[in-house]
Amino acid sequence: MHSFGYRANAVVTFAVTILAIMCAMASFSDNFNSPSPTAHIQVLNIKWFQKQLHGNDEVSMTLNISADMQSLFTWNTKQVFVFVAAEYETPKNSLNQISLWDAIIPSKENARFSIHTVNKYRFIDQGSNLRGKEFNMTLHWHVMPKTGKMFADKIVMSGYRLPEEYR
Repeated sequence: MHSFGYRANAVVTFAVTILAIMCAMASFSDNFNSPSPTAHIQVLNIKWFQKQLHGNDEVSMTLNISADMQSLFTWNTKQVFVFVAAEYETPKNSLNQISLWDAIIPSKENARFSIHTVNKYRFIDQGSNLRGKEFNMTLHWHVMPKTGKMFADKIVMSGYRLPEEYR
């Protein structure tokens, strides 16, 4: 007859194998989801646009951010991390990204939102490169699954411009 230890080992091994198969199936099923989130970001006003003592430009703005991220949620989604970044070019760098706002969306019920806020993080450029600068607002998201690999994407919205003069 088999000992208790041998039988316990067989049961645990079988349970772990079934759990691994279920995790792989959950992760694989995310490949069939084709999300189509929507977003709109509006710059309502520039609160201030100034040159700091060290020569860097700084901007504070009021934003209206509305988005529908519900299509990102499946039964395998734990949460979604979203952030808004200002993206622009300078002579020194081909891409500058500055995070202005972020949030964690814990459930599908919270995935449709509209907020009116001031940029959460400082919009600062190293140098005097922001006067009259055109920039894009980009809504990035990272889907964090319960099992499997993380998925990230973005929506780019163009047509924003900073003032020519400091305020």
